[in-house]
Amino acid sequence: MRAALADPPFRRLLGGWTIGNLADSALYLTLGVWAKDLSGSSSAAGLVFLALAAPVVLFPLIGLLADKVHRKPLLIWANLAGAAVAMTLLAVQTAGQLWLLYGVAFAYGALGLVNSAAQTGLVRDMLPARHLDTANGLLTTIDQGLRIFSPVLGSALYAAWGGGALAVGVAACLILTALVLRTVQVRESAPEPRRPEHSRRRETVAGLLHLRSVPLLWRMVVVSAAAFGVVGVFDSSLFELVDKGLGMDAAFFGVLMTVQGAGSVLGGLIAAPVLRRLGPVAMIAVALALLGSAGLAMTADLAGVPLLPVAVGALFAAGVAIPWLSVAMVTTRQRLTPARLQGRAAAASNVAVTVPQMASIAAGAALVAVVDYRWVMIAAGAILLLCALALTTPSSRRLGRGEAGLDEGREAAAYASS
Repeated sequence: MRAALADPPFRRLLGGWTIGNLADSALYLTLGVWAKDLSGSSSAAGLVFLALAAPVVLFPLIGLLADKVHRKPLLIWANLAGAAVAMTLLAVQTAGQLWLLYGVAFAYGALGLVNSAAQTGLVRDMLPARHLDTANGLLTTIDQGLRIFSPVLGSALYAAWGGGALAVGVAACLILTALVLRTVQVRESAPEPRRPEHSRRRETVAGLLHLRSVPLLWRMVVVSAAAFGVVGVFDSSLFELVDKGLGMDAAFFGVLMTVQGAGSVLGGLIAAPVLRRLGPVAMIAVALALLGSAGLAMTADLAGVPLLPVAVGALFAAGVAIPWLSVAMVTTRQRLTPARLQGRAAAASNVAVTVPQMASIAAGAALVAVVDYRWVMIAAGAILLLCALALTTPSSRRLGRGEAGLDEGREAAAYASS
């Protein structure tokens, strides 16, 4: 990681991103708590998370924006806009103003996607390809680390001084993020010009077309989409695990998430050397195998094995796997994508994974109401193991060896002439 940290612009970008991510993590969970307090309804709280996720349908247009403009100013203005949006929470006082919470959640989710699309391209402009794995490992480690304690910070602010304090704290962090980003010195690739011969629709879907044109990327996206089509069922199943499997109060879910977060921090720290040793295809296969095995392990009580230590170990292993998936996918996509297609390629791959995941969350919530959660976990774990096997075929191994070193100049030229 020293190589990436030795780059002053990246260090500043990392610092600004860390401050902004602290605000993000603190806000997300607390908005749901706030909605629950105002309305007394768990459904109202759940709608907050739907509003946060809903802007994913705009991601292709957001990716196009990130490829058409200078990314550093876009990041600065996105964070300032986020601060302004957060301050509107000061007006929320009664259940009749829940719509404001949902509006803020939707806008905040959209601004988060802007940050994601712009940042992935800016990092690619900033660092040589050989340092992208360490950079993405650092970003993922900090992201997962903040998720362990920043929701607690946000909840503490809300509990002690109310939603107004949360709004002001989040806005202050985002303004500080914008100020730090303003000091980042980076030589950006030139924004992609409008091509009269290309329709707006073709320009918007160019990221998806690019992924399909690179067999390695397409194989990784398709298998990951299939895998995340079952990952979401674990969300509901884990609550059942805590309640019926372990016989614990719902609050113990937070303990398990802390264990998973600790695994994710470790996974992020070692992601770069693992990627260099295994290659992207094998690393994703191992990560999916870990997730699938973790799902199966959390049904250990069916075999008469004490569940608590197995569940803790399984969630830690699953935590390690999560950043491996992200770092392998993001790094490979950055390396094999032209500079001014980064935003749209990121959007296409994220939509391909997020939509199945959202569907599986809904499916999981319905399934655990009528089926023993352990059978749901067994089915999901088996599918994840099959996805891992799909990446160990001879053709997948050839793709990993043959295209991991794809010449970026040739790829960019191929896109430019398309």
